[in-house]
Amino acid sequence: MQKGTLEYEQALDAMIEILRSRARQGAALIPYGDLSSELRRLGHHVPAHEGPMPYLLEDASVRESPDGSLPLLSALVVLKESGWPSGGFFKLARRAPYKRAGDDVLLWTREIEKLAEHYADR
Repeated sequence: MQKGTLEYEQALDAMIEILRSRARQGAALIPYGDLSSELRRLGHHVPAHEGPMPYLLEDASVRESPDGSLPLLSALVVLKESGWPSGGFFKLARRAPYKRAGDDVLLWTREIEKLAEHYADR
């Protein structure tokens, strides 16, 4: 699956819908493996820890908040072993236009709270 292809865009659309649904459920976290399984159920082959997964997660956040004003959907996706997002989430959150402040705990906690609040009525 290559970025910019119809296959990629369809997987991205599916990922965004899955993550929006989780955000509406009080910002319910989802492990990478479960997200991969959910995408597979919808017809998209996206391995949990390789291939297009990191690009799709970044693109989901960027598409949802291109100017950095909305919370990052990718904050909901966590490593099963630790219950934390990968380093890619924190890199995205700290770069322009997002520029989220605070240590990892504070940054991620705020992002989850903002997701729950933003999607509560959607």
